[in-house]
Amino acid sequence: MASKASDRERVRIRYGSASDAAALNDLYNHYILNTPITFEVEPWNIEQQLNWLGGFKQTGPYRLFVAEQDGALLGFACSHRYHERAAYATTVETSIYCRPDASGRGIGTLLYAALFEALQGEPIHMAIAGVTLPNEASVAIHRRFGFEPIGVSHAVGYKLGQFWDVAWYEKEMESA
Repeated sequence: MASKASDRERVRIRYGSASDAAALNDLYNHYILNTPITFEVEPWNIEQQLNWLGGFKQTGPYRLFVAEQDGALLGFACSHRYHERAAYATTVETSIYCRPDASGRGIGTLLYAALFEALQGEPIHMAIAGVTLPNEASVAIHRRFGFEPIGVSHAVGYKLGQFWDVAWYEKEMESA
């Protein structure tokens, strides 16, 4: 059996693109249909996925990275607009998702490392992340990357027959 480190060496991290739409859609729809991790409740179609993909560039504050191994997409990490109002322009929200069979292999760490390296020097002051609770893996990776807890919004999402809390985290960024 391959070690976790050698397994990670075979993983390629790259910018996400429209050619990833189908695989990203499958990954995200898994979380929509089976978990409270996203508060989307209806599966996305390819058109929605392509529209979402259009919000990312290879420069600037809104980035998307994907992890792939042997041609299979294992996960993604992104930074996207936090809020529409102009005063929030220096704040991004980050998201990270890995296929369930890729969890615990260090893929998320590789993705977040690539994302935060790419964001260095961008005019970003703060990164925000929301984590549906409970989710020990997501809490751990956000803490590992320097996010600090700032509060919990209680029972703000209703999905899968129950209310869910969201923990909020922030990370001060070094901007240009």
